Amino acid sequence: MRDQADERLLAPAYGRRFIIMSFLVATFNFADRSVFAVSAQAIKSDLALTDFQLGILQGLAFAVLYALLGVPIGRLAERVSRVKIITASIVFWSGMTMACAAAGSFAQMMLCRIGVGMGEAGSQPATSSLVGDLFARNRRASVMGLILLGSPIGTFVGASVGGWVAGQWGWRAAFVAMGLPGLLIGVLVLLLLREPRRGLADGLGAEPRPAPDFRAFLKVMRTKPALVCVIAGGALAGFGMSSISQFLAVYLARAYDLPARTAGTLYGTISALALGSGLLIGSFGTDWLARRGDGRWPAWGAAIGLFIAPFAYWIALNAATPLTGTVLLIIAGCFLLLYYGPTTGMIQNLLEPRMRATGAAVFGMFYTLVGYGGGPTFVGWMSDRFATTAFGSADYLTRCPAAKPGAALAAGATDALHHACAMAAASGLRSALMAAVCVFFIAGTLFLVAARTLRQDYYVADAPA
Repeated sequence: MRDQADERLLAPAYGRRFIIMSFLVATFNFADRSVFAVSAQAIKSDLALTDFQLGILQGLAFAVLYALLGVPIGRLAERVSRVKIITASIVFWSGMTMACAAAGSFAQMMLCRIGVGMGEAGSQPATSSLVGDLFARNRRASVMGLILLGSPIGTFVGASVGGWVAGQWGWRAAFVAMGLPGLLIGVLVLLLLREPRRGLADGLGAEPRPAPDFRAFLKVMRTKPALVCVIAGGALAGFGMSSISQFLAVYLARAYDLPARTAGTLYGTISALALGSGLLIGSFGTDWLARRGDGRWPAWGAAIGLFIAPFAYWIALNAATPLTGTVLLIIAGCFLLLYYGPTTGMIQNLLEPRMRATGAAVFGMFYTLVGYGGGPTFVGWMSDRFATTAFGSADYLTRCPAAKPGAALAAGATDALHHACAMAAASGLRSALMAAVCVFFIAGTLFLVAARTLRQDYYVADAPA
């Protein structure tokens, strides 16, 4: 039986409060990430980095401890207050974001980025688990879609506000400006949110059940092929999505000879519109189709978007003007993001309540290692290789250490050399991004395989409300 406290947590008013606070957490999660992306070119010049090092800072350095800590924190979230975990996470990653402002070398910046990843590792599993306890199965993808709207809004805020601050006072001030609000959000989460009973929305009894150990979770994964394919497909899709998101502002500046502030504003606009529309259409659209038709639509919808996205990106990355490129990149990003909301919803719907935080953490681990760890690092490495080929000389990195539009000429350099360096840098990054998005074909295939057993693999509560 539900008591009055349970009923208050399931009431629409509390649901709205939870969504708003979780949306704010997601917003500053992604604002802290995008401020690095929009400041990447300035950081590269100031710290004398290569594209490969830039890729490590945006990808591998952020991803390593995020991935390693994600599962232990997810297991912890099955046993202790998830609200407190979210609070501690946002306070820690916001502090480490501000610490990036003091970095004076590649090694120092890498340590700060590792700290940001450590903090962000705790947020998503705990939030996903709370959604599973507060909302019915046929609403979870939609609710996650609303919460994850914080990603495009945060990306826009980080890119536009962070880019403006960086243009006025330098990239170091931008990190401080993005980190400070997160400390306030952490306090508000602790004051305004409450910890629900496990399995509340599924109608499980009030008697607490022990959290299954990790071996039990692995056994469930072996018996639910749809879960394995959804996690693998989402992680591979993250490889391409992280590749695009972390290098898009740099690409716009190089390809269209734009100043950093303008490229940052375009990047934020593209990300906000593409992510927002893709998340809403993918989450609400597949939930609506699943309720009225076939329960496999979350997987089908994700696959459709992933199969279309590479073609859209290939066209967009070869657009001749910034306006055409912006419009086409928004369309491509919308198709890509059709997968994300349904993926998080399916993971929650395939697992019992005390495994949901672990499921979200395992997905986060693979998404981070493959996506953030592999994607930007791959693009940075391939960009240097393709640029060397386009430059026509093996000493590209020596002769063009900071090839970008508007860069100061090296001593003794000519206008022709500067132009050749800038053209090679733009061409190299374009080719690397076009190669990275090919992974969407594999990801889409995995979602189609998941659809085959999705309906029979869904979790069904074994106790009445």
